[in-house]
Amino acid sequence: MATAEAQIGVNRNLQKQDLSNLDVSKLTPLSPEVISRQATINIGTIGHVAHGKSTVVKAISGVQTVRFKNELERNITIKLGYANAKIYKCDNPKCPRPASFVSDASSKDDSLPCTRLNCSGNFRLVRHVSFV
Repeated sequence: MATAEAQIGVNRNLQKQDLSNLDVSKLTPLSPEVISRQATINIGTIGHVAHGKSTVVKAISGVQTVRFKNELERNITIKLGYANAKIYKCDNPKCPRPASFVSDASSKDDSLPCTRLNCSGNFRLVRHVSFV
């Protein structure tokens, strides 16, 4: 018999959620068990036309919020778009800022190998944000 995680296709590299060992009274919006699967910080972008709101969201999340033909033709976002992103920090203390921080799509694992040359660290999930 397949487990519930396998049935719904949950990524195996996310923080394990075991209700038998989990003390829900100690969970916070920054608990690894929570931010692994759910964005806990909402970021709203406000600005005038052509001020780069969609560009900022795409740069951080990798999600293209301009989705419709008329938006692409006019090079503007008309309909509200949503995007989630995970923010990571390298666990190697020798990895310098700002290179020790990266962001990626919400669907990525909770730990990724550091992309900096000669760094043996791993990027660890520190925040999961939602852009609206």
